[in-house]
Amino acid sequence: MRLSVVVPVRNEAANLLPLLNEIIDALHAAAEYEIIYVDDGSTDQSSAIFKQALQTIPTLKVIRHRQGYGQSAAIYTGIKAAQFPWIATLDGDGQNDPKDIPRLFQLLSGQQPRPAALTMVVGWRNQRHDSAWRLFSSKIANTVRAKLLGDDTPDSGCGLKIFSKELFLVLPYFDHMHRFLPALVLRAGGAVLSEPVNHRPRSAGVSKYGTLDRLGVGMVDLLGVMWLKKRGGIAEVEKLEH
Repeated sequence: MRLSVVVPVRNEAANLLPLLNEIIDALHAAAEYEIIYVDDGSTDQSSAIFKQALQTIPTLKVIRHRQGYGQSAAIYTGIKAAQFPWIATLDGDGQNDPKDIPRLFQLLSGQQPRPAALTMVVGWRNQRHDSAWRLFSSKIANTVRAKLLGDDTPDSGCGLKIFSKELFLVLPYFDHMHRFLPALVLRAGGAVLSEPVNHRPRSAGVSKYGTLDRLGVGMVDLLGVMWLKKRGGIAEVEKLEH
C-alpha cells in the first residue's frame, strides 16, 4: 500500500490530533504512506496544534490556505502535493472511520474480487449518525443527483473515498466538485464501487458548511455536471489487427 491520505479541515482544532492518531493506527501495516492535512484558512488553534504534531510525526504534511477556499479546493491542494499514486480522502470532523481505509484499498487494488476497470471506491454511510434534518436533506440530494446523473451511487457526499491520483488530476476541476466525483469518474470512463463504512457522531465542534448553503450551490453544480456529461466523455475504441 503506497497511499496518501488527504484530510481537508477548517476550524477543527479539537478533532485534529484524535483523528490523526486514528489514521496512524489504521495504516500501521502500510508499506508507505503519508498524511496530508490541508488547513483551509482556519482561525482557531489549528496552526499551533499542527506545529507541535509536525515535530513528532514524520509521515505528516500540513499545507495551509491563507483564507478559506472551500472543501474542493483543499482536496485539490492536498492531492496535487501527494507523493504516492493512491489517494484516500477523509472528512476532518472525525465522523469517517480511518479503520475502513485498508479494507477499501484492498477492494481497489485487486486483492479482493472487484469490477473491471474499477478506479474509485466510495464509502456508503448506510447507518449515519447525524441530525434528522441533515439525514433528510442528504437523502433528498442523493436521490435527485442519482436520478439526474445516473451515477448509481447511494452516498456521493461521503468524505471517505479511495482513487488514483492520476485519475483525479484529469477530471474537470470546479468549486464543489468533491460532491460529484463518482459521476465525474464515470464520465471519464472509470468505474465506481460503493462500500458500506462506519459512520460516527461528531464528538467536537460544529459543521463548517451549512446545509442550506450546500443545497443552494448543489443545484447549480448539478446542472453543470449534467452539461458536462452531455458534452462528451471517453470515446470507446477498438484496435485493428494486421
